[in-house]
Amino acid sequence: MKIANVEAFWLSCPIPSEKQHRSDYGLLTHFDMTLVVVTTDSGLQGFGEAKAAVGSSGSCASIVHCVENEIKPKIVGQNAANIHKIWEMVYNDTRDHYALSQGRKFPVLGRRGLLISALSGVDTALWDLKGKSLETSVVNLLGGACRDEMEAYASGGWAGADDIGEQLNGYVQKGFKGVKMRVGIMDKSLDDTIQRVKNAREALGPSIKLMTDAHGTFSVPEAKQFAKRTEECNLYWFEEPISPDNKKGTAEVRDVTYTPIAAGESEYTSFDIRDLIMENAVDVLQPDCAIIGGITEAQRVSQLANVFQLELAPHCWGSAFSFMAGLSVAFASPSARVIEFSSGGNPMMYDLINEEIKVQHGMISTPDQPGLGISPNWDFVNDFKQ
Repeated sequence: MKIANVEAFWLSCPIPSEKQHRSDYGLLTHFDMTLVVVTTDSGLQGFGEAKAAVGSSGSCASIVHCVENEIKPKIVGQNAANIHKIWEMVYNDTRDHYALSQGRKFPVLGRRGLLISALSGVDTALWDLKGKSLETSVVNLLGGACRDEMEAYASGGWAGADDIGEQLNGYVQKGFKGVKMRVGIMDKSLDDTIQRVKNAREALGPSIKLMTDAHGTFSVPEAKQFAKRTEECNLYWFEEPISPDNKKGTAEVRDVTYTPIAAGESEYTSFDIRDLIMENAVDVLQPDCAIIGGITEAQRVSQLANVFQLELAPHCWGSAFSFMAGLSVAFASPSARVIEFSSGGNPMMYDLINEEIKVQHGMISTPDQPGLGISPNWDFVNDFKQ
């Protein structure tokens, strides 16, 4: 099963005005992603996603170039089944022979950022390929499912203080028992964002899980105030309270509250996640399979969660391909309990693929189809590739 070709497509699809939302990233008018396709000499194809940004918009031109001009020449001709070897080849580049012979990393300068995002898409596509070739799911390749179904939480919550309760209860009416809302600099003031959270909890009642996500926009003092003043709201977690560049500051926030702190969606490789853990900065680990280094590296993060007794909750705001990758890692981990389900305008979750991802009564079942279990709608790809 030799790799014959590696392709990447930047897809950018407009979001209908009635499904658009505004956050600290501005008004979301388009959804962007990089679809990575790995083809073997037998014609079998695997698919993955690489992200140019943590959010859902951004230029993917550099990701496409990296996949097709830097990674592809290194791995064409390799056995597609040797996923870990290929990961090391890309990460260590010309010194990969040292890494493989000595048993430790000799990474290239681009060991973070663009290269790892591009590698993420390739790695996920290789896992998809391997599952298809063996006619089994990625979950089974990772050791099998730890549960038959998992709770999905609705990820959205951009409305103002007067309307946030109605918006979040709209998710609950669809069967979700957990919801996440955005907070932080998108609001007029710290008082305003805290009031939104209090209004949300009052409207939801005590039994619905309520998560908050600041997108790293608070200062350390602001995040401490937010954490202390919302403790009465019994938040399931407080996500990315401050900039991911300040791990020590995140630890300071965690020190002043019993609300769990979630982070990790902006991190590259398990080494960055390790640093969060060593700073005592986090309770919930959130690797994004389209950023962290693919399923391979997300699985390594899941092992860290298990060893350090932390919760694993992969960041799944993206296309159906990164969602299914994160879902597969979560189901194979004893540390995962809930999974993110995008509630914003997201054509990459629904229109990009031929299949339907179902959440019933707020629960999602173990993936059981070969590979990731989904395939691209090529008409959609051709319509929206840049």
